[in-house]
Amino acid sequence: MPLIINYLMQRGMFNKDIADRLVKLRTPFYYYDMDVLEKTLTKIRKEAEKYNYTIHYALKSNANERILEKVASSGFGADCVSGNEILMALRIGFHAKDIVFAGVGKTDEEIITGIKNDIFCFNVESVQEIEVIDKLSSEMNYTSRIALRINPDIEAFTHKYITTGIEETKFGINIWELDNVIEKLQTLTNIDLIGLHFHIGSQIKRMSAFKSLCTRVNEIQEWFENRNIAIDHINVGGGLGINYDDPDEIPDFEEYFSIFHDLLELRAGQTVHFEPGRSVTGQAGSLITKVLYIKNGSQTNFAIVDAGMTDLIRPALYQAHHKIENISSDLAPQKYSVVGPICESSDSFGKYIELPTTKRGDLLAIRSAGAYGEVMTSNYNLRDKAPAVFSTDL
Repeated sequence: MPLIINYLMQRGMFNKDIADRLVKLRTPFYYYDMDVLEKTLTKIRKEAEKYNYTIHYALKSNANERILEKVASSGFGADCVSGNEILMALRIGFHAKDIVFAGVGKTDEEIITGIKNDIFCFNVESVQEIEVIDKLSSEMNYTSRIALRINPDIEAFTHKYITTGIEETKFGINIWELDNVIEKLQTLTNIDLIGLHFHIGSQIKRMSAFKSLCTRVNEIQEWFENRNIAIDHINVGGGLGINYDDPDEIPDFEEYFSIFHDLLELRAGQTVHFEPGRSVTGQAGSLITKVLYIKNGSQTNFAIVDAGMTDLIRPALYQAHHKIENISSDLAPQKYSVVGPICESSDSFGKYIELPTTKRGDLLAIRSAGAYGEVMTSNYNLRDKAPAVFSTDL
């Protein structure tokens, strides 16, 4: 108990009653620090307002209703990649005029959902998709606003599974296809081209990648201008990474937004749109899990916990690193591999990591789990999904 109280004090949440309740909760569960989320949203708002930037929060990173309500109340729009995400965003309180619909494989039903709700824009990824949107729009006596998602062939220096802006990925329209796209658009009567959309990847830590994107956007803008095609807005996507080694660090939105302000060559009246996800919610969430057993191995000790890859799949899927803290112990450190109960050898949260001497019943906090954590949970092995707990409720 004393270590948990100390942990809460460090996080600015000290309260004896809170600590008592935290210990008694059934694990595993997602813990959301709403104060961290508020600080992050405030920082984004402050820096974006300097340049009158428009923010669309990416629901794919965390679709917890309480989180979405908080984001919507901050005045942000929504970036959706499915029809159900559109419906969720509308139900939570995001305005249709602030919803963009992205994704490489939109179904007819999902497109119709966007049309019926008069969303701001479809970010389109192929000529055939444009044709389908035009056909469905014509049948519904509607003109759909689109932004062309262009693959800028920019290296994001991130994991290959979350790299989206190079030619060998499935995403976006290649630059060499643009002549054919424009030729096709001239034959369609229910499409209104209003924007250009770019997205080069996720968990990007090298700011040079965003600088390279700005250079490529400027080149593409000139290509459209030379053909007398006016573009209302530029959507540069998201991708700003978080510091998984320091879960208490809020991303540097000041530098991030200033790069685009300094390097993008905008035309008169153009607006700039962003689609952050991980950088909004990532640091606000932790997965709290209990140690079930300590098992000695030949090269390492295993701390077997009650959370598994069904609760947080990132380490198994991306070999992702999350800082793990024992919030019940202050004993001398030892090295452990922290693993879950799932019948897969990939069910591991961290190998050979140093923790205070750990025993059965200790609570571990797997940090920076507020993005691509709860939203990616599954019932594999017929396991219950981990519930969400909020700091404001304790």
